[in-house]
Amino acid sequence: MAEVMAVIQSILSSAIRMGVPLALGALGGIYSSRAGIVAMGLEGMMLTGAFSATYFTYVTNNPWIGLLGGMISGMLIALLEGILIIRFKMDQVIGGVGINLLALGGTNLLMQVVWDNRGKSPLVPTLGKVRLPILGNVSIILALLIIAAVASWVLIYKTSWGLRLRLIGENPIEARSLGINTKKIQYTATALCGLLSGLAGAYMCIDQLDFFSRNVTAGRGYIAMSIDILGRYNPLGILAGGILFGAADALQVVLQKFDISGQLLQIIPYMVTLLVIVFAVKHVKAPASLGKNVEDE
Repeated sequence: MAEVMAVIQSILSSAIRMGVPLALGALGGIYSSRAGIVAMGLEGMMLTGAFSATYFTYVTNNPWIGLLGGMISGMLIALLEGILIIRFKMDQVIGGVGINLLALGGTNLLMQVVWDNRGKSPLVPTLGKVRLPILGNVSIILALLIIAAVASWVLIYKTSWGLRLRLIGENPIEARSLGINTKKIQYTATALCGLLSGLAGAYMCIDQLDFFSRNVTAGRGYIAMSIDILGRYNPLGILAGGILFGAADALQVVLQKFDISGQLLQIIPYMVTLLVIVFAVKHVKAPASLGKNVEDE
């Protein structure tokens, strides 16, 4: 019985630890989606935040400065995507994929330039942990995630700015006819998306790990997009979705004790993602203008 409880505790603790960056990325994606912009660039924002957080921590020897650097970097590359889509009306999927490729190639190049290593960075200091009953040692970022999710729910559903955001996501032409500055709100939503995604990437390298490695996000940005669908584009819904996908990620670690192919275990989180997209998307109503570029009048 004690062994079973130990396994359950291990899975729960790992699910939360691995679910934090997914939930943070998904939370950022909600702002973008509610503004009618597909959060396809989440992967690139997270990867940029991960590299920048590691770099600034390496330079300053202070993970908190690294955390701030990762968030700002994620926001800047998100605004670049925003300019491509909002200003130049680029196809949203193509623009997002382009940002992801830019982040992947850029971080690989910078890693070679800064550390003369194409595999990973030197070890850097990490953020502190707090110990909780049952869960054991957990990240301080977990508290930030919960606060950000609750604050985002209030902002989106209980404020006039949130009402305007949701209206833009449903009908930007009507929003514009009411005198709402749709571009300003879309840029703000994009910046918030990048800020939270950068925080997600920073968490992975200066909290969950203590170094940056090539393509460290490994598709987690795309998984975060599926969490948005599972959570019905609701900030509180993504908390449960993050834990679910974190548990799928943690399950492969637990199953490694058995004689199961490692390659087979690695696809578990992506299989869960595929199942969510196939089955859950049928029952979730996305913002009506999501993915559609509306020409200026």
